[in-house]
Amino acid sequence: MNKPHAPAETDLQRVPYQKPQPHDMRPDMVIHDAMGRVDPRVWVPLAEHVAVRPLQFNVTQGQYTHVMRVTKAGMIARHRHSGGVHAWVFKGRWHYLEHEWVAEEGSYIFEPPGETHTLVVPEGCTEMVTLFQVTGCLMYVDPQGGSTGYDDVFTRIDKARSHYTAVGLGAGFVEQFIR
Repeated sequence: MNKPHAPAETDLQRVPYQKPQPHDMRPDMVIHDAMGRVDPRVWVPLAEHVAVRPLQFNVTQGQYTHVMRVTKAGMIARHRHSGGVHAWVFKGRWHYLEHEWVAEEGSYIFEPPGETHTLVVPEGCTEMVTLFQVTGCLMYVDPQGGSTGYDDVFTRIDKARSHYTAVGLGAGFVEQFIR
């Protein structure tokens, strides 16, 4: 005797969720040109030979995610973290003066809150590209720990907004990255 045909498990897997999403949920963020190849104006300069491609500014958690591109060897910044940082190296290499390890293409790095270090792109590296997810504040310091400035999600939004205005994308261009 044959049993009645029941829907295959895979059939149910292909049915989209049928109920409404939460009322106050924010829309998905999809950035198709995350590396800024189509329009180089999306790269926000931080210093000569250093620029970032914003991907997300999370103002409710004090977090931001960006791709950093450095096109010349040298010291980038000495800073302390108030929150953790995740990094994934896409191209090139970098290290911290305070550590013996070198972050190279394919490396993942977690930097704990409280860590103070000096980011350096070594001689011979003509391009470094790394995804950073930063929570909290970067406090820039001198070698003895004296404060020289800071960056957080809000200063990074301001820098991006100013840059996008200056290059013709408009101040509102940054809004797509804010959650």
